[in-house]
Amino acid sequence: MSSWRELAVLAALTVSGASLAQGTVYDGIGRPATAGEIAAWDIDVRPDFKGLPKGSGSVARGQGVWESKCASCHGIFGESGEVFNPLVGGTTQADVEAGRVARLTDSSFPGRTTLMKAAHLSTLWDYINRAMPWDNPKSLATEEVYAVTAYLLNLGGVVPDDFVLSDRNAAEVQQRMPNRKGLTTQHGLWPGPEFGGTGKPDVQGSGCMRNCGGEPRLASSLPEFARDAHGNLADQNRTVGAQRGADTTRPDAAAKSAPVPARAAANGTGNAAFALTSSNACTACHSLDSKGLGPSFRQIAQKYAGRADGVDYLTGKIRSGGGGVWGGAMAMPPQALPEADARTIAAWLAAGAPK
Repeated sequence: MSSWRELAVLAALTVSGASLAQGTVYDGIGRPATAGEIAAWDIDVRPDFKGLPKGSGSVARGQGVWESKCASCHGIFGESGEVFNPLVGGTTQADVEAGRVARLTDSSFPGRTTLMKAAHLSTLWDYINRAMPWDNPKSLATEEVYAVTAYLLNLGGVVPDDFVLSDRNAAEVQQRMPNRKGLTTQHGLWPGPEFGGTGKPDVQGSGCMRNCGGEPRLASSLPEFARDAHGNLADQNRTVGAQRGADTTRPDAAAKSAPVPARAAANGTGNAAFALTSSNACTACHSLDSKGLGPSFRQIAQKYAGRADGVDYLTGKIRSGGGGVWGGAMAMPPQALPEADARTIAAWLAAGAPK
């Protein structure tokens, strides 16, 4: 047999074997992921910085990204606890030098921030990269992730004002993380004796398979008086992921069969306009009836009721942002939503924010 014939036979056998294996393993349940699909999912960054893409970002650039995309939830200085737990605070220069946050063992300190707990720089970078901003995850460019991480570290006094974080100096910054020595394997959750783990759980219960009671029935539900206390949960769904809020404007039984309202069907109804406030992340700071970081929608509606140019004025304010009208330290940043969406929300507000 000539060499090219040998190669042809070998290739045919290889393809046949691979097809047989795939047909046996995956028959009826999908197909093997392509190399491109696997690469798209393989974005984790490990503590040794394996997976960290090349790039850089300065503290100064990070401040701009932060104020436009992060501050509405986390506060200008990462200190806000109104929407999520504070990110910054509780660390000192002594912690940066020692690698252990002293206040983690101070029972009188009121809380624990992200920088107090994070032991690895890779954890911060990876989480920001895959999960932020909350309403539009994975939308930050690599350079923006570096910049926001640098700004967050600067707020915590880990790096100076003129610092530029990059893949080249990440390992050096890791050696300044305030809680880099805070990890321990001396607990029962560590599965084995490697790295100094105990290898034993911290409970010593024994299996009991005698005199068992009946199988418990686990259930939870919102009480009727609380179902719509914070607006319709179905209108407040995140735009990504599998979360599906119940339609809390209806009784529980009816909600199970009710369809989720269309996300952005700008048909002029209260539900459609309120859905737009959710999909454009307005509800991170504003709720329907009660004051949050900003005034409630109905407070805004009451303030501008009867104003002849109310729709135009509110459309402009939504898109341009601003502060000083409602007091408080935080100004509303400009919103990049389409003008049609802004006008639908403005018309709804000018009409009294009805549901």
